[in-house]
Amino acid sequence: MQSEDRLPIAVMISGGGTTLKNVLTEIDQGRCPALVKQVISSNANASGNRFATDRKIPLHVANRADHTSDAAYSEALFSVIREAEVRYVILGGFLKRLVIPQDFVNRVINIHPSLVPSFSGQGMYGMRVHQAVLDYGCQLTGCTVHFVDNEYDHGPIISQRAVPVLPGDSAELLQKRVFREECRVYPEVIRWLAEDRVRCEDRIVKISAKEIDA
Repeated sequence: MQSEDRLPIAVMISGGGTTLKNVLTEIDQGRCPALVKQVISSNANASGNRFATDRKIPLHVANRADHTSDAAYSEALFSVIREAEVRYVILGGFLKRLVIPQDFVNRVINIHPSLVPSFSGQGMYGMRVHQAVLDYGCQLTGCTVHFVDNEYDHGPIISQRAVPVLPGDSAELLQKRVFREECRVYPEVIRWLAEDRVRCEDRIVKISAKEIDA
């Protein structure tokens, strides 16, 4: 697939970059018709930054403490993203609050390691989510891909996948099983976006059938 036929995206990270690594792997294996044109990192020391530098993908590092507000920080980041000329922004463990500008409404995507709205919101990320699921005694959890708005884990839901909670699960075991499902569903949603199959009406997201060439 030629680069001009791929969906141009930016990926935003804060830590290990496992989601970025997975997306790049899916692209390499032909299962995700996207092109990562820009990586944004909130942490100069994030180990995930190497996935951008190793692939010679433009990397922009921006510290939240260098900006006066969430809005100022977000505008600085989206200025870089606009220059990269991407269609969608993919959050891959980006832990800073974003204020979504009007031209990027329903163009920023996140994945959360639970079935939103359960175990979501400010402060609910990473292993905290999985421990909360276990503490509550849930028998089912999962992951949620959603559009990002100006509230934590609140935007319209694009896709959800369920994962069973098994007897004897620890937060670490549950996290690994949920992440395996994340690795499947996130590239799938990116593919839907590339195929222009995703429509959002108010809070309802509709996925149209893939058109088959005659």
